[in-house]
Amino acid sequence: MASSFPAFLLPLLVVVGMTLMMGHTTEALDLVVTNSDQGSDGGKRFDAEIGKSGAMEMLDSASKFVWDTFRQQSPADRKNVQKISLIVESMPDKPSIVAYTIGEEIHLKSESMAGTQGDIKTGIRGVLYHEVTHVWQWFGNGNAPSGLTEGIADYVRLTAGLVDPNWVKPGGGDRWDEGYAVTAYFLQYCESVSSGFVANMNAKLAGGWDVGFFKDLTGKSVDELWNDYKAKYASPA
Repeated sequence: MASSFPAFLLPLLVVVGMTLMMGHTTEALDLVVTNSDQGSDGGKRFDAEIGKSGAMEMLDSASKFVWDTFRQQSPADRKNVQKISLIVESMPDKPSIVAYTIGEEIHLKSESMAGTQGDIKTGIRGVLYHEVTHVWQWFGNGNAPSGLTEGIADYVRLTAGLVDPNWVKPGGGDRWDEGYAVTAYFLQYCESVSSGFVANMNAKLAGGWDVGFFKDLTGKSVDELWNDYKAKYASPA
C-alpha cells in the first residue's frame, strides 16, 4: 500500500517523495513527483486532476504491472531501480513529444495536458505505463532496435487496457520493428504463439541483442512471424 504524509506537511513547491513497500520484501521504491510548471495551464490541470499523490499511485501500479508482465516476482529478477522520478515540465521545443524517459527519470510535457479535451487521467496513466516500462525493461546492452523496445513499452500499455484511441489498428504497419503500437500488436501475436514471449524476450535483452531471439522463443524467424501476423489480418480477396 502507498503511504502519504499529512497535507499540512507537504511542501508546496518542492519535490514530494513517497516510499512504497515492494510486496513482502524489505526493499523500498522511492517515487518522487515534481511539478516544475505549476503556473501554466497544463501544470495547473495536472495538480487539479491528477496531483502528486495520483501520479505516485500511477507510477506504483505501473511498476507492479510491468513486473507481472515481465514475470519478475522477485526483486532479484529486476533491474536495480531504487527510485523513479516524474517531472512535469514545459517542452516548447518538443512539439511531437508527450513524455520521455532517461534512466529512472520520466519527463511529462505540461502542454499536452493543457490541450487535451475531457478527462486526462486515463491518457496520462497510459503514458506513464509506457514510460515506466522503459525504466524497468532491458535494452540489449544498448543494441536492441528502438522499435522493439518502444513496442514492448506499448505492449505493456496495451495489455493494461490503456490503448490510445489514435493508435494504428492490429495488423497495421509495414515492418515488425516500426515501433510503438505497430510492434505492440505484433508482440501480442507473438505472445499468442508462445506464452511468456514478451517476458522471455525482455530477459534475453538483459544480456544483449540478437534477432535470432525470435526463433529461440517461437521456433520461427521474425520474418516468418511477421508474415504470419500480416496474413492473419489480411483483407479477404
